[in-house]
Amino acid sequence: MTKALYVWEFPVRLTHWVNVVAIVMLSVTGFYIGAPFIHAVRENQFIMAKMRYIHFISAYVFVVSFLVRIYWWFAGNKYARMNQFIFVNAARWKNTIDTALFYAFLKDDLPHSPGHTGMAGLTYFTLFIVFVIEILTGFALFSETHGGGWLMTVAGGWLFSFMSTGTVRLIHHCVLWIIVAFTIIHVYISWHNDIVERNGLTSSIFSGYKNMEE
Repeated sequence: MTKALYVWEFPVRLTHWVNVVAIVMLSVTGFYIGAPFIHAVRENQFIMAKMRYIHFISAYVFVVSFLVRIYWWFAGNKYARMNQFIFVNAARWKNTIDTALFYAFLKDDLPHSPGHTGMAGLTYFTLFIVFVIEILTGFALFSETHGGGWLMTVAGGWLFSFMSTGTVRLIHHCVLWIIVAFTIIHVYISWHNDIVERNGLTSSIFSGYKNMEE
């Protein structure tokens, strides 16, 4: 017998979908800024300026969403807290190893977890580090045209004290591809695990509820 279990609270679901929209906008506009693929036919179209504006607004939205999700490590329910991403007990490590063995076709059953599996939690923690790198390099590049103040001291401009602009831009671009690759794998595994476990994993990011065995 199964029962509906409330796993993903509203802030978790909200930040998830805000991140999705922001990353799509940042990716499209970022690719254009790096290699323009639309050409203006009139002098007053200002396509690059518009793309940069959308990119910057999306970046601020993404940063706010990211900070809210980090805050929810401490304010959320037991499925959203930090110990789901940074392991502090043997049970989470065992869950991680068993999940890895399942994906390597060395174990028949996928470990059941109401929230994130250990491997998912570890992957998301790594992704958060990737997000930090992308944010810092992005604001560093932003500081070149909007310099001064907190952009230089806190938000990434300090990277230029030991990196060139080209290096920062290359890191920013490469990290984007890491995020794109993660997104593809994330969608695939979500659908795969939903089919294997039949627990409503995919729909849970909309409703917050998963169907778990009692």
